[in-house]
Amino acid sequence: MSMEEIDREGEMLLRMRRSSSIKDKTETEIAVMMGRATDEEGWALLFHGLVAVWLLLGTIHLNLAVPFLSFALFSFPVAVLIFAFQLSLIVIPLDYTSKCGHAVARYISKYTCAYFPITLHVEDMKAFDPSKAYVFGAEPHSVFPIGIIALTNFAGFMPLPRIKILASTAVFNTPLLRQIWTWLGLVPATKKNFSSYLEAGYSCVIVPGGAREIVHMEEGSEVAFLKIRKGFVRMAMETGCPLVPVFCFGQSNVYRWLKPRRNGKVYSEISKALKCTPILFWGLYGTPIPYRRPMHLVVGRPIEVKRTPQPTSEEITEVHGKFVAALQELFENHKARVGYADLQLRIL
Repeated sequence: MSMEEIDREGEMLLRMRRSSSIKDKTETEIAVMMGRATDEEGWALLFHGLVAVWLLLGTIHLNLAVPFLSFALFSFPVAVLIFAFQLSLIVIPLDYTSKCGHAVARYISKYTCAYFPITLHVEDMKAFDPSKAYVFGAEPHSVFPIGIIALTNFAGFMPLPRIKILASTAVFNTPLLRQIWTWLGLVPATKKNFSSYLEAGYSCVIVPGGAREIVHMEEGSEVAFLKIRKGFVRMAMETGCPLVPVFCFGQSNVYRWLKPRRNGKVYSEISKALKCTPILFWGLYGTPIPYRRPMHLVVGRPIEVKRTPQPTSEEITEVHGKFVAALQELFENHKARVGYADLQLRIL
């Protein structure tokens, strides 16, 4: 995405934020509004929530089903045309500023937050300056890091005008999913994108441990694969953007899953090669629709970072240590009050 496109999209997001009434809500009102949504809206809200999470996640399974159903139900020429159209969605240029796409993204953000529901807890809302860009380091990845949808521009709960979420490049080679996630504000997690958006004034949300954490997932505990993941810290230092620890409680409980044992070398190597981690997962009635289990997304206080164009490895390690310590503290300070008193966090 060129700088001109970034600037154009930024202007559109700023106009959208100015027209949003949510921006005037306090931290407490945000948390209560999100937590009570399902009780107030009833069955209509449940229906919209199911549609929203299917649009967000169900297209993964749809991409697998379409070729099989096409060749099973239609003649060979028709099936080939359907499959060709599906493949064309991988190469059709993405429209980051589509009004229709933004309407879909707004719908998905609103009703996905209400479906579980996702409650947002911000330790110090006033610590965030709308004129600054921040690097949010969110954990854990789980099967999908669904909780961070509460940080998108279209959810509108954070007092920041422009936010991007960095996601695996594999997502952007997947038909339909690449369109929907682009509209939501996701971009490929490349160094160029990371740097360009921060320099353009966008705050960026990244899951530092990435899909590699799936390899190490275990029932009854959470994992953050952070010890060797320092690239996001380097980027924050090079741009002078504060680091923000984020943790989502309950996210690992919205799917059941099966995977090879944690120390399987073949499984680990396949994950590295694919840049994503294969896992068998399911939700409601064996579908990709996740279970309705509450999530609590906790946002810590920003860690100020001095702009250092060429930080040394020692300087990066020092700031990285501060981030890891802040994440652990955030986890310990909030786990009991959100219902996970006995949960343990493993830093790998």
